[in-house]
Amino acid sequence: MRLRDALLSSARFRALATRFPPTRPIARRRARALFDLCAGFVYSQVLLALVQLRIPEILRDSPLTAAQLARRLDLPESSAERLLLASVSLRLLSSRSRGRFGLGPLGAALIDNPGVTGMITHHPLLYDDLRDPVALLREAGTRGKSASSLAAYWPYAAGGAAPSQPAQTQAYTALMSASQPMIAAEVLAAYPVRRHRRLLDVGGGGGAFVVAALSRARSLHGTVFDLPTVVAHAKARFDQAGLSSRADVVGGDFVHDSLPGGADLISLVRVLHDHDDDVALSLLRRIRDALPPHGTLLLAEPMAGTAGAAPAGEAYFGFYLLAMGSGRPRRPERIMEMLRQTGFSRIRLARTRTPLLARLLVARP
Repeated sequence: MRLRDALLSSARFRALATRFPPTRPIARRRARALFDLCAGFVYSQVLLALVQLRIPEILRDSPLTAAQLARRLDLPESSAERLLLASVSLRLLSSRSRGRFGLGPLGAALIDNPGVTGMITHHPLLYDDLRDPVALLREAGTRGKSASSLAAYWPYAAGGAAPSQPAQTQAYTALMSASQPMIAAEVLAAYPVRRHRRLLDVGGGGGAFVVAALSRARSLHGTVFDLPTVVAHAKARFDQAGLSSRADVVGGDFVHDSLPGGADLISLVRVLHDHDDDVALSLLRRIRDALPPHGTLLLAEPMAGTAGAAPAGEAYFGFYLLAMGSGRPRRPERIMEMLRQTGFSRIRLARTRTPLLARLLVARP
């Protein structure tokens, strides 16, 4: 390994690799990968501009020229063309005949996908916290709650007091509700909830997961347990979906309060990785105490060490949660260890269709 590192760090060796036909493709791929890392922020801002201007929705019906889009978006034509060409290079858009632009394979995936577009428009908060990544690393665990844009956005992060006003929870509840259906589809395709009688979704926010689960299992009843200012959104969703007879809410703080009993299925969807080990272990113990001997826990979230999605776990979520001031991405093996430590003995990793979005652990006492 030392020889390899010495060779790869040698400017002379890299120059030779670009000239030697067998190694030239490898050298070019690595140069491209390094450039993409350098240019990643610019790429993300192209994506943000495309979403903010709603260009994918505009082009869904018919391709348009740069001049036509410029007039519609009140942009200089040269600026519109610059954005469109950049989007084509990123496969967000595609060039069509007669100087027109249409949807590309990645841009098409943004259509009717509020979870993805919501995260894209949310990312400026993260970028603000990452403007000095070395300072963020040095100050981790020592800065105050107000020092981070993300900590302010997620007011429960880093051990902060639970928000007591609806305005404090409305933004993040809406963001989670927009993205939750994608995760719910992954979990419900991997585990048959219809074999259960009552579901308790801990930290269930606006109730999107419970709605999806009850739509799959007509005899299932569901409860969302979350902060009192949050579960009001879930109750409104249940009323709108016509599920009030099978779904209810309980307000509380799972960091400090006991969980409601009576459920034979408890779900923990994108919750554990938001919290440090002490809070996570305490929550898992409460869940174990709330489950009957035949009960089941579904623990779903993006996990570190996922094959083909390693940067999403260690890089993206690692630094997102660092900026948020709470939690960390964990490998399935680490979560299994925490589950055993808190009283679960039968644990398995279920296969999900898109592990990048969520992996699923099924645990029983």
